[in-house]
Amino acid sequence: MGYVNKIPLSRIGYDFIPAEYLKEGRDEYYFRFQQQKSDKTYRNLTEEEIQILEANANESTNWNDVLVTDRFLPNQIKRSKFYGLVRIGDMEEVYLEYRDIRLACGIYNSHIISCDLGDCIALHQVRYIAHFIVGNEVILLNVNEMETSSSAKFGNGILKEGDQEESRIYLEVCNENGNRKVLPFDGMQAADVYLWTRNRQDKVLQERFFEMTNKCFTSERGFYSEIGDRTVIKNSHTIKNVKIGSDAYIKGVNKLKNITVNSTSEAYTQIGEGCELVNGIIGYGCRVFYGVKAVRFILSSYSQLKYGARLINSFLGDNSTISCCEVLNSLIFPAHEQHHNNSFLCASLIMGQSNMAAGATVGSNHNSRGADGEIIAGRGFWPGLCVSLKHNSRFASYSLIVKGDFQHEMDVRIPFSLISNDVKNDQLVIVPGYWFMYNMYALMRNTNKFLSRDKRQFKNQYFEYDILAPDTINELFDSLKEIESAVALALSKGGEGNGIDARSWLNSPSGPVLEVLLQNTEFSKRKVALLKPKESYALFKKLIRYYAVCQVLELLSPDDFDKILLHNNLSISVRASFVNVGGQLMPSYKMERLLDAIRSEEVASWKDVHAQYRELSGEYLEDKLAHALISLAEVTERQSNTWDLDFWHELFDEALETKKWICDEIRKTREKDYSNPFRMMVYNSPEEMDEVVGKLSNNSFINLQDEELRIFKEKLLRFSTVLK
Repeated sequence: MGYVNKIPLSRIGYDFIPAEYLKEGRDEYYFRFQQQKSDKTYRNLTEEEIQILEANANESTNWNDVLVTDRFLPNQIKRSKFYGLVRIGDMEEVYLEYRDIRLACGIYNSHIISCDLGDCIALHQVRYIAHFIVGNEVILLNVNEMETSSSAKFGNGILKEGDQEESRIYLEVCNENGNRKVLPFDGMQAADVYLWTRNRQDKVLQERFFEMTNKCFTSERGFYSEIGDRTVIKNSHTIKNVKIGSDAYIKGVNKLKNITVNSTSEAYTQIGEGCELVNGIIGYGCRVFYGVKAVRFILSSYSQLKYGARLINSFLGDNSTISCCEVLNSLIFPAHEQHHNNSFLCASLIMGQSNMAAGATVGSNHNSRGADGEIIAGRGFWPGLCVSLKHNSRFASYSLIVKGDFQHEMDVRIPFSLISNDVKNDQLVIVPGYWFMYNMYALMRNTNKFLSRDKRQFKNQYFEYDILAPDTINELFDSLKEIESAVALALSKGGEGNGIDARSWLNSPSGPVLEVLLQNTEFSKRKVALLKPKESYALFKKLIRYYAVCQVLELLSPDDFDKILLHNNLSISVRASFVNVGGQLMPSYKMERLLDAIRSEEVASWKDVHAQYRELSGEYLEDKLAHALISLAEVTERQSNTWDLDFWHELFDEALETKKWICDEIRKTREKDYSNPFRMMVYNSPEEMDEVVGKLSNNSFINLQDEELRIFKEKLLRFSTVLK
C-alpha cells in the first residue's frame, strides 16, 4: 500500500540519504562531489541576479543554495523552480542544434531538485528532475519525471545499506528455475556469464564469482544519476536511477529504470519510441527502438532490440539483433540474429552466430513436470521455419533444423547437419555435412558477414567466426567415430559384414546397401536414420586436412614452414579439446587453469578475469596452429616425422582443389536463385530481375571469394617453393 508523507517545504531537495546511513564526517553530497569531476569554481547569486530570476517567474526556497559560475546568464532561466543544492555550469548566448531540434541554452519551465548542471545545457519542459548530474551541452526536452533514489544501483546486481536480500537483481539465465542465476554488472561479458552458470556444484567457485561482483561496488548510499556530455533526451516519460554515457540519443521512451546506458561519441547508443527498460545494462553502440520491453537483462555492445522485442532475464551478446521476438531466461553468445514476430526462445544456451527463423519455438518446457529444461546449441544454430523443440536437447555446431514439431529430446552430435522429422516413416533423419553439400553460399557467407558486423572498438576477446575452427574440427573427429560405430552396427545387424569392417565400407565406392542408424540421438523408440554416411565421412576428413593447410598458410611464413614442419617433430602429440567461452575459443585445460586461479584468488577480480581473456586471446592463434597440426597427424594417421615433400605436395594440391570446389559451390548455390523458374516468374524479364535482385556477376560475396581464391593460390605458390 502506498503512502504520502507531509514534510516542511524548506526540506525539499535535502536529506537525500537517510540519516542512519550517513557516515560520520560526511554529508549527503559526499559521493555527488566525487561523481562531479569538474574543477569549476562556484559562487552564490548576487542580489541583482536573484531579482532578474524572480522577475522571470523563477522560484527557490533558498537562493543561497543555487550556485553558479562567473559565466552566468540569469535571463536564460525562466519559469523554473529550484530546490536543494543546485549548481549551474557556464552559460552562453547560443542555441543547441541536434538534427532538426534547435533550442536556446538555459533552463525553461523546469522543476529542479539538488542537481549539478553542466556547461551550455538546454533544459526545456523538464517537469521534475531530482538528484542528477548532467553533463555539458546536454539537451533535455519534454521529460515528465527524472528522479534518483539514494539506494540507486544502475542495473548492477548489488545491495545498498538497508536493502533486503530478496530485492537483489539476478539474471536467471539458461534455466527457468533460477538455479543458474548470476549477478549482472556493468562490463559483464558473455564469457563471464558462461563460466558462472556452469559448475553449479562447485560452491567455492560460485562463491568467488559472487564475491568478485560485490567487490566491484560500494554498498554505501548517495550516488546520483548521470547524463553524459552531448546526450539528448526528448519527449520521454519516466527516467529513474540511470547512468547514461555521452552522446546518447533517447526519444519517446515510456520508462528507463535502474539502467546503465554505455555510450561514447565513437560508439553512441540510441533508444527510441515506446521502450520500457527496467533493471538492465546496455553496451556501447546499441540501438533499442519501437516498443521494446526488456527486464533484468544485459544487451552487449553493438546489438539491437527493435519492433516490440521482449528480452527478459537474458543476456544478449555483442553484434546481435532481436526484432519482434520474445526471449526469456537465455544466454546468447555474440552474433545472434532473431527476427519475425512469432519467434520464441526460452531457457537456452545459444553459442553464437545463430539465426532463429519465423515461427521457431525453442520454447518453454511446459511438456515436463517442472521448470527445469534447457537447450544447448553450438555455433551456427539455425532452427528453421515453425520448428518446435523439446527441452532438454543439445545440438552440435551449425545444426540446421527443418520445419516441424520435434516431440522428443535430442542430442545431435554431428556438426553441419540437416535435422528433419520424417513423419511418414516416423523417424528422425540426420544428413551430416548438408551445408557443404547443398548450401555452401549461406555457410561460407557467415564468416564474412560476422566479421564485417563486429564493430567493437575494444576487442577484449578474440571471437572465432570461421566455420572450421578447433571446436568444429573436434566435433568432426567425434563424428567420424560416430559414423564408424553406426556403420559397424549396421554391418553386424544385417549380416552384411562378410569380413568388411566399417572403415573399409566407408572408404569404398561399392559395398552392400545399409540402413545406418544413430544411437542415443533421440529420446524415443523410433529410428534415427543417418543419410549419406560415405559422402560425409570422406568430406569430414577432407575438411580437417583443408583446415590444417589453411592454418599453415595463415599463421606461418614460408621460412617458418621450412624450419618447423620440414625438419622438426611436433612438440605436442595430443589434440586439445576447446571450449566456446562466450564466443572466445580456448583449450579446456586453459579454462580449467583460469577457474583454479579464481578459486585460489590468484585471479581476484573481474578485471583480472578479463585480463586473462585478453592473454588467452593473444595465445589463441598459436593454440589453433598447434591444434591444426595435431589434427593433420591424426586424420592422415602419419606422425610429423614422416611428413616429407611428397606429403606436403599432395596436401597443397588437395587444398587448392578444395578451395576451388568451395568457390564453385558458392557460385552454384547462388545461381539456383537465378535459374529457378518459380523465382523468375514474378519478373517480366531477366533484365527486370537483375534490377530488382542484382546481377549475379555483381554479387560482392562471390567476387570476394574469387579474390580469396587468387590469394590462396599465391600463398600456396610461395610455400611450394620451399618444397623444391
